[in-house]
Amino acid sequence: MMSRVLVFLLAAALVFGAVTGRMGQVSQATISGAREAVRLLLSIGGSLCLWSGLMEVMDRSGLSRTVARLLRPLIRFLFREDANDAEARAALSQNMSANLLGLGSAATPAGLRAAARLHTLARQQGRGDDSVFLLIVLNTASLQLLPTTVAAVRASYGARAPYDILPAVWLASAVSVAVGVLAARLMKRWCR
Repeated sequence: MMSRVLVFLLAAALVFGAVTGRMGQVSQATISGAREAVRLLLSIGGSLCLWSGLMEVMDRSGLSRTVARLLRPLIRFLFREDANDAEARAALSQNMSANLLGLGSAATPAGLRAAARLHTLARQQGRGDDSVFLLIVLNTASLQLLPTTVAAVRASYGARAPYDILPAVWLASAVSVAVGVLAARLMKRWCR
């Protein structure tokens, strides 16, 4: 669907550029836009590689296990009986750690492992996928202590202090997580 939208927008730009006699500007905007897109992708990609590498170092050094221990009370509170499963707990803590660092893309593999394990546990115990839905809510709301991807985008566009948005990010993400968890809990009760 998105490819059709993109083709439509490109065709419309060409048609309007030709009709208004501004094909030179359309060509220039196309080249400039492509250059900016590549620059932005490299900036975000570099930041993502750095933080993903840091996550790998954390795994190999054992720091991930320490973070998992620190997150264990929160995971137990949110995921209750599913938190007793070591595999689910490890994937959940890795996913939450990556989200806390603002690494949405780096959080995805751990989130997929956690969702698969939570789904398996739900099927084994003959219950619904409430934990999977809660995980989706948490990933969507994503409590972030350090919004690295957003900061990388801001830095690539010349922000002098790319992390000066921290208080706003903390407030917005804390409220969105709280509302999301509350909504998930209420929906669980109403749908039973």
